[in-house]
Amino acid sequence: MSEAVVSPVRPGRLSIGALGILALALGTLQSVVEPALPLLQRELGVSPAEGALVGNTLLITGAVVTPVAGKLGDRYGGKRVLVRLMAVVSAGGLLAGLAPNLPALLLGQVLQGVMVGALPLSFILVRKHLPAGESQVAIGLVIALFTGGGMVGTLIAGPIAEGLSWNWMFALPTIAIIATTLAVTRLMPDDPPVESDDTIDWPGVVLLSGTLLAFMLGLVMVTNGDLPRLAIGAIAVAVAALATGWVVVERRAASPMVDLRMLAKPAMWSSCVLTLVITTSFGMVVLLLPQLFAISADGYGFGAGTTDIGLFLLPGALAGAVSDSVGGIAARRFGPRAVVAVGAVVTAATLFALASLHTAEWQLVLAKALTAFAAGVGTTALVARTATAVEAKDTGIATGLLVVTRVIGVALGAQVGGAILAAGADPTTGRPAESAFVTGFAVAGLVAALSLLVVRITKKGIQA
Repeated sequence: MSEAVVSPVRPGRLSIGALGILALALGTLQSVVEPALPLLQRELGVSPAEGALVGNTLLITGAVVTPVAGKLGDRYGGKRVLVRLMAVVSAGGLLAGLAPNLPALLLGQVLQGVMVGALPLSFILVRKHLPAGESQVAIGLVIALFTGGGMVGTLIAGPIAEGLSWNWMFALPTIAIIATTLAVTRLMPDDPPVESDDTIDWPGVVLLSGTLLAFMLGLVMVTNGDLPRLAIGAIAVAVAALATGWVVVERRAASPMVDLRMLAKPAMWSSCVLTLVITTSFGMVVLLLPQLFAISADGYGFGAGTTDIGLFLLPGALAGAVSDSVGGIAARRFGPRAVVAVGAVVTAATLFALASLHTAEWQLVLAKALTAFAAGVGTTALVARTATAVEAKDTGIATGLLVVTRVIGVALGAQVGGAILAAGADPTTGRPAESAFVTGFAVAGLVAALSLLVVRITKKGIQA
């Protein structure tokens, strides 16, 4: 007697659509902070350096979750892990929506940061349930909607914050996330877990997250107050101890969160260094431009509200989205070294020009679009180059390292930009002087120009 063959249940269009709408809602929640950052600083009574932490805490959590989300999904099932991560994100969004102060908002952002793991988990689901051709289309849809959500968040943050309150910027997308997660739970078929001998490197996860958070918090404390040298030294020792402990654990772990041996390869470490430099410069731009838009128009600023800031930043978001698709093509045609070098020249020239000329809104809008496009093309070219330079079995590890590096760079740049503005603030008004913005743009331009030196030094590592 022959046994019946049970074919796997294939998801319908509604379930794939639910995944896409979930990605749209997540992208919206992730992006509402940038245009609203000046408003959040005023409402919470914090400095630019402290305000930069609002976005950075989400990025740091995302950097830690990204390498382990896929492993968890393979081991326990993509749908099961996705639903649980969305519960954490929803808790974080609701906490941010109710937050009375900065610490509560930061905790909410930490919880929201696990949303980054939704993308690889969504890819696991469509890859398990759909044929290769259809899964590629579905993955493209999810990525496109997540990117589109970023644009939606940039646009709606202002009207919601100004029409209701800044708390609703977090609450409304969270409600959408809860609804679409319920839809995914109901419509998406369960996926079987994959047997694996690999273990999750939880000590590595804890130590890396502790290192990143200690570094960012230490940077804020050092640059935002008059700390005694002993306290500064203690912070440096704590960060160094956590980082050292992480390295030791990763070197001994049977299945490390990050395989440090990858960094010894020229293609890997050169790409990491360049990614860090490029994204640090761009992270400063991400912080500085909304602040300058918001400065009172009776001085050197433009007095823009959150809605107007969102509109001003939208071309940059569009340029960044386009750059992700252009970077790989440019790397294949011209080589990553040429792409990074041209991007560095464009970014440095743009920021040096902005340091001396920032009297009209269009100048800032154009600067954001140019720097976003240059940074996106450069980092995507490096990812494409690295993915083809390592062995196929190491592709996930290598690209994961670059994702973590990219996040750290943006967070570091934003924090440095906030520290520069805080250091140049008027003691009576708390408003940064124009010279602080000039310094910030000039420093960001110098960091971008540093990419050219790194390209020359690491020529062999990134040659096509």
